[in-house]
Amino acid sequence: MMRSLFSAVSGLKTHQTRMDVIGNNIANVNTEAFKASSVRFSELMYQTMSTASGGDASTGTGGVNAKQVGLGVSTASTMINITGAGSSETTGYPFDLKLSDSQTTNFFIVSDGTNTMFTRAGSFYVDGNGYLCMSSTGYTVQGWQVDKTTGEIHKDTVSPLQVMSPSNTTSAPEATTEAYVHGILDKEDTDVTGKDGYVMTLGFYDDLGYSYTAKFAVSTPKTTQGLGTGNNYFISLTDIIDSKGNSIVTKDENGNAIKDKAGKRKMLDSIWGDDGKQDDTNGPKGYYMKYDSNKGTFVSIGDGSNTTAGTKAVTAKSLKLSALGTQYTTNNADGTTQKSNFKDINVDFSTSTNVGHGGKSTLKVEKGTSVGKETGKKNGAMIGLAVDQSGKIYASYDNGNTELLGQIAVAQFANASGLEKIGDNCYQTTLNSGEFDGVGVAVDADGSKINSGQLEMSNVDLSGQFTDMIITQRGFQANSRVITVSDTLLEELINLKR
Repeated sequence: MMRSLFSAVSGLKTHQTRMDVIGNNIANVNTEAFKASSVRFSELMYQTMSTASGGDASTGTGGVNAKQVGLGVSTASTMINITGAGSSETTGYPFDLKLSDSQTTNFFIVSDGTNTMFTRAGSFYVDGNGYLCMSSTGYTVQGWQVDKTTGEIHKDTVSPLQVMSPSNTTSAPEATTEAYVHGILDKEDTDVTGKDGYVMTLGFYDDLGYSYTAKFAVSTPKTTQGLGTGNNYFISLTDIIDSKGNSIVTKDENGNAIKDKAGKRKMLDSIWGDDGKQDDTNGPKGYYMKYDSNKGTFVSIGDGSNTTAGTKAVTAKSLKLSALGTQYTTNNADGTTQKSNFKDINVDFSTSTNVGHGGKSTLKVEKGTSVGKETGKKNGAMIGLAVDQSGKIYASYDNGNTELLGQIAVAQFANASGLEKIGDNCYQTTLNSGEFDGVGVAVDADGSKINSGQLEMSNVDLSGQFTDMIITQRGFQANSRVITVSDTLLEELINLKR
């Protein structure tokens, strides 16, 4: 039989393989994170009719090349365009994640519970057990956990990321430990000069997250003896009420019910402390505040001479609302005594001023520092999850807290094209891809990032695929014609017998 028949048949087979690959590429033109493949051909083998000979200088005869006839073509390889990024589709869903590579090709690490696999498809969801999983297969996404001691990511062997669990659906409350007074105290304000004084309220939390309101009164002092020059005022604590509007100062430090205002006043004075003086003989205890009479700036509060437990440490710019836990106790039904859960609150007066404001004061006391720290928080319920560009997963809570839950790790390979496709948008390692070390790397280690709310789409180039389809079709057609012509030649040979 003619060699051209077998060569043409091999051509048909290889072009059919190429057509199969093109068909698969086009079929997956809208498959998430699909990577297009291409086929490479190589010569099959050669039949040598005669070997090459060298030239003979003595006779003047030149060398003769070898006489060889090729026997067809074979599929050399199928190459995956693994490094070619697909276009981005914006979904807005926080757990649709797109890997944006900088220097190396990154892969999400997923597991079916037994085998570790790798994928570029970042469509994830949170399952019924709180684990982050692939939406198509349910494979769990692998990453690093948070060290409970330090609160930082512990980069160790990857494990399933449980982003919702009974331990993180709520955020622990925090007690208020700082407060600051700001605004204007106008000496011509009738509230300041009146009987009850100018009222300020401070909302704060105890360490169980319960909210309370402390009421203060600022007034002009009934006596200025020993206060020195400057604009002087007197501030006292008038009540502490709970979230239902009930005063909590109803028992003394021994747990006995307070039956009269004098007893309640004594309790408030022990919480607030004082300068060792009263504004009048029977009035509430408190502190004298001083402002510069020329500039209106705050000078000091308290004379700093009293260092009793109630006063704690009095400074020039601030003082402490003493922790009720050291002053206020409750008798339980079983006869035990329970201290309350309040913490010392340092109140800073330095940002307040004493200037004219049309007879109206704007003085206010706010919880926390002037930059919003140490405000205290109620017990928080989870209201959202988010993934940042480094793969760290954060939970946000309705008390303003944000907590780190884990970090998505990625895998990198020496030869990413050597990975083997196993379906479901997943790959597995081969001897030619390099092994996975079980730990992975941070996606931002080389400047890469994870984009939340986006998906990577297929990198199939339709125009290129249709061009390859035409070339493949013509190649198949030409090989078919070789078979037809070879058959005609054989027919002529058979006809010689006639």
